[in-house]
Amino acid sequence: MSRSSLTVHADGVADFGEQRVVTLRVFKSHIHRLGALALLDACIIVLAVHAAIQLRFTGFSVPPLAFETSLGPLWPKAPLMAGVFVLSIAALGLYQLRQRARFAGTCVRLAIAFCVAHAVLALIFYLAPSLYVGRGVMVLTSGFAFIGLALAHYVFLRLVDEEVFKRRVLVWGAGKRAASIGTRLRRRADQRGFNIIGFVPAPGDAGTEVPAERLVTPNRGLCAFALRLKVEEIVVAADDRRSGFPAAELLECRLRGIQVSDIASFLELESGRVSVELTHPSWLIFSDGFNCNFLRLASKRLLDVVLSVVILILTMPLALLTAAAIYLEDRGPVFYRQIRTGQNGRPFTIVKFRSMTPDAERDGVAVWAQEKDPRVTRVGALIRRLRIDELPQLLNVLAGHMSLVGPRPERPTFVEQLAQAVPYYPQRHFVKPGITGWAQVRYSYTASQVDARHKLEYDLFYVKHHSFAFDLMVLLQTVEIVLFRIGSR
Repeated sequence: MSRSSLTVHADGVADFGEQRVVTLRVFKSHIHRLGALALLDACIIVLAVHAAIQLRFTGFSVPPLAFETSLGPLWPKAPLMAGVFVLSIAALGLYQLRQRARFAGTCVRLAIAFCVAHAVLALIFYLAPSLYVGRGVMVLTSGFAFIGLALAHYVFLRLVDEEVFKRRVLVWGAGKRAASIGTRLRRRADQRGFNIIGFVPAPGDAGTEVPAERLVTPNRGLCAFALRLKVEEIVVAADDRRSGFPAAELLECRLRGIQVSDIASFLELESGRVSVELTHPSWLIFSDGFNCNFLRLASKRLLDVVLSVVILILTMPLALLTAAAIYLEDRGPVFYRQIRTGQNGRPFTIVKFRSMTPDAERDGVAVWAQEKDPRVTRVGALIRRLRIDELPQLLNVLAGHMSLVGPRPERPTFVEQLAQAVPYYPQRHFVKPGITGWAQVRYSYTASQVDARHKLEYDLFYVKHHSFAFDLMVLLQTVEIVLFRIGSR
């Protein structure tokens, strides 16, 4: 990132000239530090592979001729191993800016990621023996890579909260909407991407809702003030924009390279959810996203079918054992069928392994699932924690009722209640419901209308930004949810 300096003459008059605040952006968002961390990890793994080969085959010739003579060219093997290791690390949640795991927890996740990577590589080597690198190389690579990755992530955890790596943000507004930044992004981990320089009271504010020590007053104009403080982004958060809106100064800031954002857009990108309280229909209409073209739909369907078939084949023994355990516990039905609301509001029948007693809703009234729900059987508690009860939904995916990734389907009774109580709730049904979703990896189990409101904000974010890459990221993070049993009841 580069930024020109501010020149102040002897008479105290600031000369801004052609100076601009320049930030590096790709697809309207800053290049993420986590992308650089993943690239660094890949490089460390590639170097670990080379070091392992040199140590294993000695000679230190470049390229290692002894290795290539016995096992073939090196270049396709090292990138493959790096890719598998990085994907496994991502699946364990180590590429999340908001992770709160300490260094010891990071090392545990790295160890699990290595086990997952070794299992995947074993399968790849079985299907493509020409890619095999040998047991000795694998063991040495794992040792070198673990040390290198542990050091890299330790340094990252130490530096991620340093102010020099955060965007400098100025908020225009000090009322209720401006104060929502602190309430919605109150954790330290939520503010790792930015640092708020101050709040500028706006004429349209209904009152002052932020602490007095956070208030700042530009005495020479908003743009001059922002340039002097090296502000990179101005968030417009006044309660009422019709009063005293500084359009000319914000335009000047924009032309000088300072990003100008609406508070709804700022909170959306920083929190990964759409605020239903701060969002207006016009914002949704004119904002980017909501991609629904043929290529997107075709790629999503292809991913659903291929992965569903693969998972069904791989988990068939586990599914048979689960079915037997459910039947033997109470001689009740193995599967549980229930009407859910699907895409565009169409009802469909969802199929799951039964995890509750057969008479869980004997009076026919829909009831929210609760923590430590007494209706859950002993086998049901286990398969819920491991998410095994969701496996039969892959049949719904193959039938086209559901997708692997999307908002969780709710019962029609709950949908009617939530549509009346929660703004924009029907909009979550414009995509297919999913077995897992952005709300599932970012929020706990839904057990009330309040929980449903919070989950809706994540669902709307997914509906707005869903893509092939986004689906892959959610699937990888779902692995972390399953392994660490987050959010299951």
